[in-house]
Amino acid sequence: MRHTLLAALLLLLTACSGGDLTQYQNQSPALELKAFFNGPLVATGMVQDRSGDVTRRFTVTMTGTWQGDTGVLDETFYWDDGEVSKRVWTLTDLGNGEYRGTADDVLDQAEGQAVGPVLKWRYKLQLPEEQGGWVLSFDDTMVLVSETELLNVAVMTKWGLEVGRVVLTIRKAEEGTPMAARQ
Repeated sequence: MRHTLLAALLLLLTACSGGDLTQYQNQSPALELKAFFNGPLVATGMVQDRSGDVTRRFTVTMTGTWQGDTGVLDETFYWDDGEVSKRVWTLTDLGNGEYRGTADDVLDQAEGQAVGPVLKWRYKLQLPEEQGGWVLSFDDTMVLVSETELLNVAVMTKWGLEVGRVVLTIRKAEEGTPMAARQ
């Protein structure tokens, strides 16, 4: 029994670790954050608990701006329960597909690596007190599907165990379209 439990734990820990990104290096289109996260964007998504049940749905309006290697991604979340929340990322392009980011609710900094159409992005997020105040680890996998659409799956963990997922689609919004019409 003890060996079976140990094997299951090792399998779980191995399954949670990120894969080798070099397998994506010759795939296209290549994800360049400065190009994709520039201008208006809109996203739709859901939060799932560890058993896969949908606990929340949301729409996000975003605006990305860059000056040199520093970008700002201003996000407004519209939740299905009527809550509205904001997050403003400051992103830094470190070169060679490496990125760092900070936001008010992100502890320390996020770190990511883009290869081909895939970006792996990792960070720790402090939930608001009304949502338990927990610190969750996020392991995002973003995949550029086309020049105008990106899929993101974020695995949330606490103490190394998966507690849920966030799944969203981010699309480039048409210039001149009012933000309210994109919700």
